[in-house]
Amino acid sequence: MSWNEQIRAGFDLETTGRDPRQARIVTATIVMVDAAGKAVSSAEWLLDPGVPIPEEAAAVHGVTTDRARAEGLEARRGVSEITETLRDLFAAGIPVVAFNGVYDFTVMDREARRHGIAPLEPRPVVDPYVVDKQVDRFRKGKRTLGAVSEHYGVVLEDAHTSAADALAAVQVMDELVRRHPKADLPLDELHAAQARWKAEQAESFEEYLRRKDPQATVSRAWPVEPDE
Repeated sequence: MSWNEQIRAGFDLETTGRDPRQARIVTATIVMVDAAGKAVSSAEWLLDPGVPIPEEAAAVHGVTTDRARAEGLEARRGVSEITETLRDLFAAGIPVVAFNGVYDFTVMDREARRHGIAPLEPRPVVDPYVVDKQVDRFRKGKRTLGAVSEHYGVVLEDAHTSAADALAAVQVMDELVRRHPKADLPLDELHAAQARWKAEQAESFEEYLRRKDPQATVSRAWPVEPDE
């Protein structure tokens, strides 16, 4: 039985910014999906990140600084709850599906360290962003979650909310497994393969960038950027 015919989790964060080393968590969702691909339960968090939420970020996910301060959990408590929930899933061998997961898990890593919480060792992670780029390398167009969802016939409502994005990531990955045998690997093999694929993709993109900027670099890390 394939891993995606068993219980798995979708995970997504909305944050204060694009740099995962500096971004603070604003919302988080972990959605549990059953063997049939149906969302059966979810846990959602709204945090007060402890810093102002830039207008640019609030325009994307809809959470303002005032709302986060009024309704959100204290940051350390929220980070701890999210971290421990994910830790329990990984300990149970339940795969966590996250689109462009290196962003989310790097944010989790830095937030945990920031608040004195033991960082995660995220495994097994399934990242449809990495897998899609590997199995359909020459497809033209954007590779955002919205674009990839549309390509695979996944309905993405309320995009850029953590709940919608977490579920869409699982549904996109299910379609990838159905359409591309290369994506249908045992979990341990898939996790290791994604690390290799991400490194290869980064190297190729770096070569492209260096045609104009000889100093350009692209990180090969996955699923967490190393702590500097």
